[in-house]
Amino acid sequence: MSEAKQYFVHETSYVDDNVEIGEGTKIWHFCHIQSGARIGKNCSFGQNVNVANNVTIGNGVKVQNNVSLYEGVVLQDYVFCGPSCVFTNVLTPRAKYPSGHAGYKKTVVEEGASIGANATIVCGHTIGKWALIGAGAVVTTNVPPHALMLGVPAQRKGWACECGKLLGETLACEKCGRQYKETKNGLEEEK
Repeated sequence: MSEAKQYFVHETSYVDDNVEIGEGTKIWHFCHIQSGARIGKNCSFGQNVNVANNVTIGNGVKVQNNVSLYEGVVLQDYVFCGPSCVFTNVLTPRAKYPSGHAGYKKTVVEEGASIGANATIVCGHTIGKWALIGAGAVVTTNVPPHALMLGVPAQRKGWACECGKLLGETLACEKCGRQYKETKNGLEEEK
């Protein structure tokens, strides 16, 4: 007798062999989880999500409808991917000259970062902890922790607190009271 699954997969979704799915995770309609994918606990995948081979996803991640996570993408804990956001994994793709695994660039989205609807994340970059990528933005560089990134190409237009509130000049959060300081690598919380 096999052990009962501790996660939910809708009957219209496909989960390949050699996949790890954490307890409490929910995979909704028309998703495909490909071989080698590792998904943490308490994640949620909306309709029509593709998780490609060997993608790594942490705990508490929320991926909204119509998102494809291609090989080379790493989502750390509590990342939010808005509807139809786009990840790439090859910088100069050619249908006639496919590069395969050798051409895939790693993209890391660090803990707590949020990516807005229809944003595009060009591969080979890191999005820092608790960064906030605006809807429709196109990220073409590394993003520092807590950065608010807007536009095409995305540019830093401010800072965001861990709780999601945009920060003013004092870098003190009016919502939760956290205080930050600016460093050469982004924001750091003052303890």
